[in-house]
Amino acid sequence: MDRADVGALVQSAADGDAAAWKSLVDGLGPLVWSVARSHGLSDADAHEVYQTAWFRFAQNLGRIREPEKTGSWLASTARHECLKLLKASRRWTPTDDPQLLDRPSDDRTPEESVLDSEEAAAQTERVRLLWQEFEELGERCRQLLRVLISSPPPSYQEVSAALGIAVGSIGPMRQRCLRRLRARLEARGTK
Repeated sequence: MDRADVGALVQSAADGDAAAWKSLVDGLGPLVWSVARSHGLSDADAHEVYQTAWFRFAQNLGRIREPEKTGSWLASTARHECLKLLKASRRWTPTDDPQLLDRPSDDRTPEESVLDSEEAAAQTERVRLLWQEFEELGERCRQLLRVLISSPPPSYQEVSAALGIAVGSIGPMRQRCLRRLRARLEARGTK
């Protein structure tokens, strides 16, 4: 489900729209199931985790601050419920098998995948906003900053020759340009 759609559905469900609630359960239910099943729970325990995660969501529906991140919220809640259930039912089985004791897990859990994709989307949006504000800077600032971020970084003498700026003016001009860019980003609420 698209994050914007999820956000809108959460708002509608919070307002009492049963169809929105059903759409959320249909769209995000498989995620909750996959989290429960990824912890190796029995069918009964997986059902319990599934029901508890949705119950907790219903309890907090009106208080969710970022409704578009409901998938992450549900995955995290389901994971916590799984861990709580596993801890409560844990049986100790003594072993001295070092392969069993020292084995790291290479598997990405579904909630880790969801969190990673949301973080990647947020990072992409931050980069897009940065370049959008960068393009709004004056031509001289854009030229200077583009030259300074090239790899490998040029010397101030090379920058001076390329742009016709006195070597002693490059640092202060760079500082003013970056300050303008930072102010534009802060005005948008981005850092």
